[in-house]
Amino acid sequence: MLGTLTLLLLCQLAGELAARLLHLPVPGPVLGMLLLFAGLLLRGGVPDTVQDTAGGLLRHLSLLFVPAGVGVMVHVTRLETEALPIVVALFGSTLFGIAVTAKLMAFLLSRTDPRLEEEPTVGEQAKGDRA
Repeated sequence: MLGTLTLLLLCQLAGELAARLLHLPVPGPVLGMLLLFAGLLLRGGVPDTVQDTAGGLLRHLSLLFVPAGVGVMVHVTRLETEALPIVVALFGSTLFGIAVTAKLMAFLLSRTDPRLEEEPTVGEQAKGDRA
């Protein structure tokens, strides 16, 4: 387990170093995850030790949220004074994410094989019946 935790932390460290040295706009842990993923792909699977350690971390994941909760409590007055911009940013980013996902989905569906398209909808069938 110690070796696996060391591997996971080394992947995170490599991601942090890459993000900082290359001035990338991607968080270091994300790059570390990509490095770990690439390593697991090259290996051809997830070793049992990595799977067991990851499962142990996931079972105790709630403990990792304690520092974030403490941070919220420490800055609660700032959150109260800036509540409107925070709410607007949350809703705006959520709507933006949904819109981008919908556009990307429409684009990817337009590139599919025409033989795989779905049956016409009821409205389209009615238009075809009138013509």
